[in-house]
This record gives sequence, C-alpha cells and structure tokens, in this order.
Amino acid sequence: MPAETLHTRPLPELRRDDRGVPWVGQLFAYQRDPVGLYRRQWERYGPVAPSYLLGKKAAMLLGPDACGEALQNRDKAFANGPAWSQLVGPFFHGGLMLIDFDEHHDHRRIMQEAFTRPRLEAYTRRLHPAIERGMASWQAGREFPAYWRLKQLTLDIAADLFMGGARDTGRAEMERVNRAFVACVQAAAGIVRAGVPFTRWGRAYRGRKVLESFLRGYLPAKRAEATEDIFSVLCHIETDDGARFSDDDVVNHMIFLMMAAHDTSTITTSAILQYLGQYPEWQERCRAEALALGPMPERAELESLVSLDLVMREALRLRAPVPILVRYTVKDTAVRGVRIPADTFCMLGLQFTHLMPEYWTNPAVFDPERFGPERREDRCHRFAWEPFGGGVHKCIGLHFAGLEVKAIMHRLLRGYRWSVDPGYVPRMDNHSLPFPKDGQPIVLAPR
Repeated sequence: MPAETLHTRPLPELRRDDRGVPWVGQLFAYQRDPVGLYRRQWERYGPVAPSYLLGKKAAMLLGPDACGEALQNRDKAFANGPAWSQLVGPFFHGGLMLIDFDEHHDHRRIMQEAFTRPRLEAYTRRLHPAIERGMASWQAGREFPAYWRLKQLTLDIAADLFMGGARDTGRAEMERVNRAFVACVQAAAGIVRAGVPFTRWGRAYRGRKVLESFLRGYLPAKRAEATEDIFSVLCHIETDDGARFSDDDVVNHMIFLMMAAHDTSTITTSAILQYLGQYPEWQERCRAEALALGPMPERAELESLVSLDLVMREALRLRAPVPILVRYTVKDTAVRGVRIPADTFCMLGLQFTHLMPEYWTNPAVFDPERFGPERREDRCHRFAWEPFGGGVHKCIGLHFAGLEVKAIMHRLLRGYRWSVDPGYVPRMDNHSLPFPKDGQPIVLAPR
C-alpha cells in the first residue's frame, strides 16, 4: 500500500508507560519476555505498534498481515542492511542478510550454486561421518548441557561441509572460533555500541578479528584448488560476465553463513530434544521411522521421515530460531493502513505470529499433528508460519538446515533414549538468538 493512500493514518504515539528505560527503551522488556511484550503492544495498538529502542522511535509489526507486507516489500521501502547494521553490522557486514536490492540479488544468485540439489545430496553423504566424529566424546548415562554440545557439533559440521580441510583444525582452535561466533551474535544486545573493552561490542570486535584470521588462513588454498565445499565454491564461481567475489566478499559471506548454519540448527535441534523427551510417544514414533532406515540415509530418505518432519516444524513454531526480523524504511511507506516514515527501524515479530490463537489451535501446546495433511494449520495464512523469513531474503540454506537437523536426530534416535521432566520450561536468554540459560541438561541412555 503506497504511503500517500488517503486512508492511511499516522503511526500512533507510544504511551508513557510503554517507553521503558530512558534511551534503552523496550530492549530490557524484550529480553525479559519477548512474547509478553508483543502481546501487550498488539492489544494496545494492533498490528503496527509504536516502539522505542536505543534513543529512536521505532515500529513493531505484529501478525501475519503486517509481517507479510514487510516481507513482500512490494514498494522496496524496507531494507535489511541499515537495520541489521545497527545490531550486528560491524561483525557480519557484507553477509547476505546485510545487503539489499540489486547487490543482494547478484550475490544470492551466486550463492545459490552452493545449495543446488546435487550439492545437497553430496552434503548429506558427508553429514553422517561428521556427526559421528562430533558425537564420539558424548558419554551416555551422564548429564551434559545438550545445547552447548549441539552448538559445538553443528560448528564442527559447518567447518567440515562448508570449509572442507578445516575439519582437521584442532579442538582448541575450533572452540576459540565458537566463542568468537557467540560474541558476534550476542553483540545485538549491546548497550554501548563501540569497541569498548569489557562490553558486548568490544568482545564482538575481537571475535570478528578471530574469525577473519581463521578464514583468511585457508583462503590461499581455497583459491588454488576448486573443491566441493562452499568456501571453494565462493572462491571460484563467477557470473556470466566474469564477475567474481573478492577475497573480502568471500570472507564476509563465510562468516555470515557459518554463523547461520550452526546457530539456528542448534536452537532447533535442542528444542526437538526437549519435546521428544517430554512426549515419549512422539519419540518412539520418530525412532521407528529412523530405525527403518540404514545408519547413513541419503537426502531423499531423510526427507521421508514424516514424523520427525512434523516434530521439527512444531519445534520451529514454538521456538523460532530467529524470533524477530528487523528492517529499516528507506522511504515513506504504509503497513495495514498505518504510515511509516522513512528512516524508521522496524521489528517483525515472527514468534508472536506463531503463537496467535487466531491462527493456531491451542498455540502453546506441543502438537505436531497440526502440520499433518488433515489439518495443515500453517496454511491458514500465507505468513502464519515463517521461521525462515520470507520474500527475497528468505533463508537460502533452509533445505540444508532441515537435512542437518534430521541427520543429527536420526543418529540420536537410533542410538539413545532420553526423557525430560514434563514440567521443564527452560529459562531463555533472549539477548540475541534464544537459547536455554541452563544449557538444557540431559541424560542419554543407550538403547
């Protein structure tokens, strides 16, 4: 809807009791209870709610209609780069999520070559030995923090599949890389937005240097020889007119892709572990399908795991790995009849949509059958279920992520059983991407 439409109205003024902490605004309220904040804003203001963040007036887009308009971005008023740059720009600059319009189109077209069907099939074959190596140190019968073990596992997988030879890097070095990624992601919640020591941004600046040094150390070898891993693909692929990624482009994309490839998969896999531990009937149902396959199923076989797919979709609904997307208006526009001026920071509450009773039956309840062919509640609205975003910026690696999660769960289901207290509700750290503060302790029992 164009901004000059006669029926638009201005963005409402934020009520005094909604302003939150001076300058910081609603940031602390979001970190305490993001869904509660969404709900209050929805009830008071509707799908386009005013907000206040880091000294600036902002807009919160709630519900599938408002989020859908921003994701479709028909008048090209919403940009990714200026929005994400305010949160994590210095640490993931140049990544696919932080570029827009023609530049994004060109880079995405090149990047897509890393996620073709033949490459996904090759990645799947390499997933299984990588998972086996990563789980070799897991000790059954002893409690361990599942989230952090999974995070290390998915980073190891990313190093193997995305970087090829980097899988031989020592454990201490990979742990240093993992800490660097954590620091860069956690920068989103920083209050002091400068490279000041002992602050989130200070740690993130140091983390970015670690990641650049790590990747640039492998760059000459990747430039010298074309192999199947995505690092090599980015080094060698070129457009029809001969344009290629520079070294800086390759490093920027690799830092973003490796972050995206392991953080979001970790969140989803840990959520599945929790829910299957709390709902043993679903665990047994998924295990029966996993046992029907061999120890190293191909891509098509992993995609045939119907029950596990239902569980994964429900886990993505209940705990969206990226619960909020951000955009920045580069010109005046309107959403749901509300005018949003240029230079407005906008937050798209995807997690809130996933929990709206207007679209989901008993939305707080774990119920994978809602995605089954008889119900398909996710089809009640085009943007009711969008854990991977939508529009031109929809996650480019969503199919790879699904295969990775299923391959990890396939191995766990075949080798172990586990249970989780039905009353367990993890306290989530919402400073950036959500994760359980207690690390989600679990005990795996051998089958």
